[in-house]
Amino acid sequence: MRFVIGLFTNLWKIYIGCIFSIFAVLLYPFFLIVLLKDSWKKYSFSLFVCWSWLMRIFCFYHVKYVEKADMPKGPYVIVSNHTSYLDIFFMYSILPNHPFVFLGKSEILTYPIIRTYFKNLNIPVFRNEIRKVGLSYVLASKAIEEGWSLVIYPEGTIPMTEIPKLISFKNGAFKIAKEANVPIVALTFTNNYRLFSDPTMFYGPARPGISKCYIHPYISKEEVANLSFSELKQKSFELIEGPLRKEYPHLYSKDGND
Repeated sequence: MRFVIGLFTNLWKIYIGCIFSIFAVLLYPFFLIVLLKDSWKKYSFSLFVCWSWLMRIFCFYHVKYVEKADMPKGPYVIVSNHTSYLDIFFMYSILPNHPFVFLGKSEILTYPIIRTYFKNLNIPVFRNEIRKVGLSYVLASKAIEEGWSLVIYPEGTIPMTEIPKLISFKNGAFKIAKEANVPIVALTFTNNYRLFSDPTMFYGPARPGISKCYIHPYISKEEVANLSFSELKQKSFELIEGPLRKEYPHLYSKDGND
């Protein structure tokens, strides 16, 4: 039975991969056009929003907002937990009103189709090359100055065990927010890992369904300025972790805090 379930989940992953690739090819000429001029680059965001909606429609995913707080005036830094590639593609249609770019690990550049889009329209972080790490932060600061918001997954990776329990946050998102003096918007996805797990995991779950999303009350730029670095990181962690503690108490019961 387990093998049969694994077979069906992998067929679903293949279907999603096909849908992703089809729209990647269809939209590619339009992305090439908007990249001809720097002043046209922000139009790429509308294309990503369209792509996000197409993926949700053709892959039968609905987003349920369990909490949907007001958004600040951009630009801002967006932080979220990260358990699935759906976290990335849903983000555009969840937050379509202010253009953003992703600050993400450079390993994404090894994926043939994704590399084409990420290299020109987002900011890779080369974590093993100190000089390039610094360059990534310079580019991130420049993007904010140009009016772009930033999406950063502060865990730095998709956890491999006890998903969706949070792992420790890295400092980058909060360093950038404090230096740029911009608000922080925190999101929590509680079940995306059940809708589309790592494609390399044969028995990993994948199916159509409802994605549960929390958009938390934002941390204002005044709070960002007044809180210490560690306080800011801890507050963001607690905002994102809250819904996970409620929905997955068994993951936290051994912490001794429940």
